[in-house]
Amino acid sequence: MANARPRGWNESIIEQFRANAGQMKSGPFAGRSLLLLTTKGAKTGEERTSPLVYSRDGDRYVVIASKGGAPTHPSWYHNLRANPEVAVELGPEKFRARAHVADDGERRRLYDRHAERMPAFADYEKKTTRKIPVVVLERI
Repeated sequence: MANARPRGWNESIIEQFRANAGQMKSGPFAGRSLLLLTTKGAKTGEERTSPLVYSRDGDRYVVIASKGGAPTHPSWYHNLRANPEVAVELGPEKFRARAHVADDGERRRLYDRHAERMPAFADYEKKTTRKIPVVVLERI
């Protein structure tokens, strides 16, 4: 899925998200828990927004840097590693958050819980040899 996206794919998802207060009405994210993550570019310093499915762990938000099981990490992951303070849009709400990569002790539990709700993530692990990072977002 990640490699076959037409140009402007993210933009159309972001537009639908914002037009419907975070409720996706059509497409692959219809009915899914989706947030918008805005990171500061690691090299450019420019803001980049990515639509991501998420799960919850208490009051924390969990996103997975799967890139559909591709052999490389997504750009947003590299950006938040360089600049861990991010912006999150969740429905009509916007807030700042600090991102950190879950350590090995926590990673498996969070990944498995995420994949229970969205089984495609179990498949992504099978498609790649890299260890897919689990990112935790905490409000600041």
